[in-house]
Amino acid sequence: MERTNKIDKLNMINQITHLDIENVRKHFPILNRLVHGKQLVYLDNGATTQKPSVVIESLIKHYSENNANIHRGVHKLSEESTLAYEDARSKVARFINAEDCEIVFTKNATESLNLLAYSLGETLREGDEIILSVMEHHANLVPWQQLAKRKKIVLKFVGLEKNGSNKLDLEELRNLLNERTRIVSLTHLSNVLGTVNDVHTISKMVHSVGARFIVDASQSVSRMKIDVNEIDCDFLVFTGHKLYGPTGVGVLYGKKDLLKFMPPFLTGGDMIKSVSLESSSWNDVPWKFEAGTPPIAEAIALGRSIEYVIKIGIDNINLHEKELIAYARQKFEDLDYVTVYSPSLESHIGVISFNVERVHSHDVASLLDNEGIAIRSGHHCAQPLVNYLGIKDCARISFGLYNTKEEVDKFIIGLKKVKTFFGEKIKVKNE
Repeated sequence: MERTNKIDKLNMINQITHLDIENVRKHFPILNRLVHGKQLVYLDNGATTQKPSVVIESLIKHYSENNANIHRGVHKLSEESTLAYEDARSKVARFINAEDCEIVFTKNATESLNLLAYSLGETLREGDEIILSVMEHHANLVPWQQLAKRKKIVLKFVGLEKNGSNKLDLEELRNLLNERTRIVSLTHLSNVLGTVNDVHTISKMVHSVGARFIVDASQSVSRMKIDVNEIDCDFLVFTGHKLYGPTGVGVLYGKKDLLKFMPPFLTGGDMIKSVSLESSSWNDVPWKFEAGTPPIAEAIALGRSIEYVIKIGIDNINLHEKELIAYARQKFEDLDYVTVYSPSLESHIGVISFNVERVHSHDVASLLDNEGIAIRSGHHCAQPLVNYLGIKDCARISFGLYNTKEEVDKFIIGLKKVKTFFGEKIKVKNE
């Protein structure tokens, strides 16, 4: 009976030729949960996505049937685990149009970016320049700050267009680029604004001065087609848990010639070719960057989540989330006590950040939680951007492939209850 259920679930996935939300939602067991006695409305996908049954079952299967360390054993379980782990690497590579040897498994995007800051940082000299933007997640800011302090590197920052579009100012970027620029590291999709940055154009600009281009695709990889060859980025990072996969596994893509050139970030077991008491030599890429026991089960489950997303269709997900963004933005227009921070609709996907007049975002999130609605609040690990916008914090909704317009309606009703609760305080806005 158990085997039949698993086959039925796989068949259900294979039958999807468009985004049939009612059918898709059946794949995510957590969506059946009640929160405070009310049906869960999960709108915090920018922080982490929920997991379909096939991904959860992948973890269970590995630990129940195949659990063993990889690359080191000749027994059956080790061979099976190694094959499954390396097969997951191939799935990731195909998903972003890379070669297997260009995919390094880490524990998350933050570790991937720290790896780059350390390993690329070893090649930089005092006075070299790195360009970031004001919209970066702390994961793509703090590692470079620390590198700049250690090696006296100059950090420069691209701001937003002055017209209020909340897009990166590419003309300012053009002016910042020069012969001293060594690295430009930018987000593909802002986790606060939902702005989609034109990484194709930026890549050409960066390479025109001979610098390396790094793309943080943590927010975009689950929502948009990513082709590292089309972008022509030198490196790209993302994390598994925002791609309907498990926590504890991330990805670093790097052009193979650059990975071969870079020194390893962590050293120890499995990343070595030979070791004596006096010296060591490093393994080939990508294993040179995967010291110790890697996230085996998590990588295998990430491969399963990628299969799931491919069968659903990344273009279907993209269109669905754009529809939800447009629908939600229209609903926000009727709430004169709410300020929305977003770019123009054509360059907007995934997330909407907002504030209720004179109400702290944590209070908004807490009251919505009482309605069973999960959203995010605070600075979203992007304090410089929040400060740049002239605020201290904001609330955020972020969509996934299983969200519906009906859930947006419930959220809007919840916001109206926030107004009712804080009534007199909010009314001050119009006085």
